[in-house]
Amino acid sequence: MKVGFISLGCSKNLIDTEVVIGKFKNHNYEIVQEPEKAEIIVINTCGFIESAKEEAINTILEMAEYKAGMCKYLIVMGCLVQRYYKDLQKAIPEVDLWIKLEDYDNFWEMVDEIVNNNKVIITKQKLSSKITEMEPLPMLTYQEFLNRVVTTGKNYAYLKIGEGCSNRCTYCAIPYIRGPFVSRKMEDIVDEAKELANKGYKEIIVIAQDTTKYGEDIYGKSCLAELLDNLSKIDGIEWIRFLYSYPEGITDELIDVVANNDKIAKYFDIPIQHISDKLLKMMNRKTSKKQITGLIEKIRSKIPNATLRTSLIVGFPSETEEDFKELQDFVRDAKFDKLGAFPYSKEEGTPAAKLPNQIHGNTKKARYNRIMVEQQEISKQNLLKRIGNVEKVLVEDMSFDGKYFVGRTIKDVPDIDGLVYIKNTMSSEVSMKNILNSFVDCKIVDISEYDLIAELID
Repeated sequence: MKVGFISLGCSKNLIDTEVVIGKFKNHNYEIVQEPEKAEIIVINTCGFIESAKEEAINTILEMAEYKAGMCKYLIVMGCLVQRYYKDLQKAIPEVDLWIKLEDYDNFWEMVDEIVNNNKVIITKQKLSSKITEMEPLPMLTYQEFLNRVVTTGKNYAYLKIGEGCSNRCTYCAIPYIRGPFVSRKMEDIVDEAKELANKGYKEIIVIAQDTTKYGEDIYGKSCLAELLDNLSKIDGIEWIRFLYSYPEGITDELIDVVANNDKIAKYFDIPIQHISDKLLKMMNRKTSKKQITGLIEKIRSKIPNATLRTSLIVGFPSETEEDFKELQDFVRDAKFDKLGAFPYSKEEGTPAAKLPNQIHGNTKKARYNRIMVEQQEISKQNLLKRIGNVEKVLVEDMSFDGKYFVGRTIKDVPDIDGLVYIKNTMSSEVSMKNILNSFVDCKIVDISEYDLIAELID
């Protein structure tokens, strides 16, 4: 049978999808890209915030229409299912199989049952549409990670080092959906990275809900620095980066490993969410304004060329105009290289949803726009400083008209950060053969919004 996949949400969710693709491939199913050709459609959903839930529901309903054609079975999995299983069963009967996160260990048995016996499987777990306290969910097995089918192209692959989250930020539903943080064994992670290197992947992107928590549950301490060092010893891997590192977990040891290892990107993705001490406390964040500003100063003093990225929440309950201006001033002073902002999303079952003084939607939107306008100018000034630099670029594509190669520097995370457009001065055949999927040295000559324009160095 032919099976198609849709993966929604974060890169951590994408790895789960890649594992599922591997399961179908190992059972001799044919993988197709077009939903109209699929006899089975699998959707991996996100249920993190309201916009993600809406996207997931709309995608399920859209894919359900294909059941009038080729599609025989519609299977839906992921965070949305975990969070709203019972409600979804009632609301969308067109779905043949709903698979909760806690049922991933039995994934193939459930699929096999419905395909071969045409039965709709009801999970044996307790049904609930509400967020509840959860025990740690079962991790994907070592073999499943090895058998996953990487879908991110030829050059980079994500490497998940843990599941769940134990931080309990008051606005976030992840601990209730995914359970507390559970680390993978270091040797399994390293073996998977070696397998990826053997397959030709040049860049490894280490991910978890909070990468700095890696190892605390199984080794009694954070082992992210040690893990990164071990990954850097693998032949074939040229770039290593880690994402989602909470500020309180960024130790001197971690900064030193990044500073002293050429393979590890000098890139810190630090979600601070706010800078007001009042709001940080209400969010149950583990840092203060003083600690955050001190960390930024420390990183930049030890690694002057470090790239700093952060994410912010605007419009959190009780955020006053004064609180917001404090955040705005901080953004102006910190001059982050990359910044993403999100209007606060009131998520049912989370402590923040019960807080008084919820902020009006128009106010949240206006504050979001003000922050992003501020950051746009900062980003422009940061990029202008790079004009004249010679930088190493991983070439991954070519523009439609063939005038530019398209790539990234080590300062840019795929699908999140900016791109480098390199002027093509070669014949099309020669350029595609010799440059695509390889590293080249380029001189930065101009900028375009969040992207760089460059020329090849002979």
